[in-house]
Amino acid sequence: MGRLLDWRRRWRLRRSPPGPLRSYLDHPFPLAKTDYREVDYLAIDLETTGLDIAHDLILSVGYVSVHGCEIDLSSARHRVVRIDRSIPEASAVIHQITDDEAAGGEELQDVLEELLGTLAGKVMIAHHARIERGFLTRACKRLWKRGLLMPVVDTQILALRTFERRQTAFKASDLRLHSLGDRYNLPRYGAHNALSDALASAELFLAQAAYRDSGRGLPLRDFLC
Repeated sequence: MGRLLDWRRRWRLRRSPPGPLRSYLDHPFPLAKTDYREVDYLAIDLETTGLDIAHDLILSVGYVSVHGCEIDLSSARHRVVRIDRSIPEASAVIHQITDDEAAGGEELQDVLEELLGTLAGKVMIAHHARIERGFLTRACKRLWKRGLLMPVVDTQILALRTFERRQTAFKASDLRLHSLGDRYNLPRYGAHNALSDALASAELFLAQAAYRDSGRGLPLRDFLC
């Protein structure tokens, strides 16, 4: 997976025009054989107007860097994105972002340029990463005519693999971010805030990795999805 992904990165780099996406692609991805403790990550979470990647919009972006086994809290960022429509009431109840707050947010292009600059050369950590990958890819296609390529660690998939490997019965709710955090005795944050969920995802990944690590380390490929 690692070699193929980096080949695709280099292929896209040669065909990308100058701009934020090309600058991002100019940074090699970490090698899949690298010990996971020597890799830089960026834990990312998005709040959106809904879950339909084709029609819903990004409302906020939260992220925090992870260097090996340490979370860099000084790198934490939370950005609210300006959108051109009213926020559905059902969505606002969940993430608590109001129309007025969104109207005063930043342009999506500015938010993504900052995010890509921070993500370059790192592995993305996300919980149920299909959402983050899908919305970010669609946004990049809209802004720069090309999708976003990145190595990904999905903490939900890691949890699923653990349940299946141990033949542990589980419910769908057991795979939720905060339910898994409780299993590892991690701090509980308020749900549905992009930054606190990004931080919770970073902590969950480190707990999952430590649980699997016998002391000799593990290659990054063991965590990629």
